Amino acid sequence: MSRLANKVALVTGAASGIGRAIVDRFVREGAKVVAGDIDEEGLAGLENCLTLRCDVTCEADQQALVTLAVERFGRLDIAVANAGGGNGVLIVDQQIEDWQRIIDLCLTGVFLTIKHAAKAMMAAGGGTIINMASLNAIQAGRGMSAYCAAKAGVAMLTEVAALELGPHKIRCNAIAPGLVRTKATEPMWFFPSVVESYVANTTVGRFAEPHEIANVALFLASEDSSFVSGSLYLVDGGGHIGRYPDVLGQIAAAGN
Repeated sequence: MSRLANKVALVTGAASGIGRAIVDRFVREGAKVVAGDIDEEGLAGLENCLTLRCDVTCEADQQALVTLAVERFGRLDIAVANAGGGNGVLIVDQQIEDWQRIIDLCLTGVFLTIKHAAKAMMAAGGGTIINMASLNAIQAGRGMSAYCAAKAGVAMLTEVAALELGPHKIRCNAIAPGLVRTKATEPMWFFPSVVESYVANTTVGRFAEPHEIANVALFLASEDSSFVSGSLYLVDGGGHIGRYPDVLGQIAAAGN
């Protein structure tokens, strides 16, 4: 369990769910980890890592997270831009404030992680950046305009970052999960038909657990992926082959 021995990593959105699983896995693999999130209570429950409150939409917070890693551990080798969130509302009903909030969280936040992590990695002679996209980067969902647009943006931003940062020996890739059971997605389990639709849409007949996404993050963080850059890794149980579930429609039907 030492695939990341002597490596320094930062993870945003680290207090729960996929981010927490990534922190746990990186620590077990020997990395020194700095974890950021706005959920300070959740951060307090993490073990064997440094933590810092970080709002990924705030550039000063993102810079502080990178600075903490470099000041305490001397370098930064791995960055995971994981923080995100969404809503469910039709385009004609979408408030501009909610649209902007999701774009800022899911896309601008990733941009800021890349920007500041890359500067530290340039000084260290290279590194690897992993961005959390989504199945919705390539598959449209009714009522998910802001989230889909942001995650599609993450996929293209990842390619641009790979192109620009490659000469500095920095790789950049993205992970696109399907349905993962986390604190953020737990409300879906109040609507069994919604979960059943996601599961039926996969080829493996189930949803994912956070550690399964962390496994892919570990691969992309390690030297096992040394010739991988600019790629989007679908970790969706084959869900992209089908049609995205009509979540809004099913929730509305369940309420009638």
